[in-house]
Amino acid sequence: MKIVDTNEFKNEIESGVTVVDFFATWCGPCKMLSPVLEGLSGEMEGKAKFIKVDIDQSLDLANEFQISSVPTMIIFKDGQKAEQLIGFLPKEKIQQVIESNL
Repeated sequence: MKIVDTNEFKNEIESGVTVVDFFATWCGPCKMLSPVLEGLSGEMEGKAKFIKVDIDQSLDLANEFQISSVPTMIIFKDGQKAEQLIGFLPKEKIQQVIESNL
């Protein structure tokens, strides 16, 4: 999964369904979630795009989207925030929410 910064962010989310994983390198649950999202990224290729934002490297994005705990996933649809999930969740739950936004 691609880690994007503030400069790339708007271009990455502007079309289609994009799942953004807001994470921190020091976050244990983020490390557990990473392989789950990698798997979903492969399974849902062509339907949804998956990217990551390091909140310590892109503090402005973390503030803009009011990220107060990590991991937080925000699902964007054509550049608009559609859904937000907070914390480590099972793959099935994440997939269900993504598919409801396709």
